[in-house]
Amino acid sequence: MARSLKLAATALLLSLLAACAGQTRTAEARPGENPNVLWHIVHGLCAPHLAAFGSPLPCTFVHPSAGVALLKDRDGATQFLLIPTARVTGIEDPAVRAPRAPDYFAAAWAARGNVEALLDRALPRRDLSLAVNSIDGRTQNQLHIHIDCVRADVRDALAAQTRALGPRWTPFPLPLAAHRYLVRFVASQDLRGVNPFVLLADGVPAARAAMGRMTLVAVGATDASGRRGFALLAGRADLAAGDRGAGEELQDHGCAVGHAPNR
Repeated sequence: MARSLKLAATALLLSLLAACAGQTRTAEARPGENPNVLWHIVHGLCAPHLAAFGSPLPCTFVHPSAGVALLKDRDGATQFLLIPTARVTGIEDPAVRAPRAPDYFAAAWAARGNVEALLDRALPRRDLSLAVNSIDGRTQNQLHIHIDCVRADVRDALAAQTRALGPRWTPFPLPLAAHRYLVRFVASQDLRGVNPFVLLADGVPAARAAMGRMTLVAVGATDASGRRGFALLAGRADLAAGDRGAGEELQDHGCAVGHAPNR
């Protein structure tokens, strides 16, 4: 009986995955895409499969106590998505700023080893990044943090502009991926106890009232004094100017920095 139930569950899993195929891309809004695919995968597949059979498939992991799951994105060789197991729509959801909200960014940073495992090499923190897109720059209405390599030009711009990495949000001196961003530095090894969503809402005028239009990125960085931490980058969608507020644009899903020789 147990075997037959497992076979039935596996068949259901495969059929649902087939139905979801082609629906998990999140870099740019596409008409007609199902905006609830990620929620269905985590809530309807990964969590029940873990509870029933001890396996989180198709997710890489599900941590119920931490309230997060990890899913390999079908775009890019090394891209992963950190997804809440609770219903959280996105950057605009007040739940991400609640006093007892899970440390979503910290959990995403802790999962970066999965990127390195696919590359079969360790990466310096400056080569890794986390990104949350705005409403206009996403296809899915379930919060997901993109975990992947950073673009080499973005990494180099941050390294060249360490004086801009301060404790308050300020305009970054250079455009990144042809768009303007605000930047602030957080001195933290792993983002535990740091909530970038709160730092954005509290630190940028009018951001709280327009969180859905904001995008948020964290890149491993070192400030001018040599402290290790993170450069937080925030942008705002401006559709008239062709900016969807997709901080994911600062990532490289081909991970050129991870394949560079003599690193």
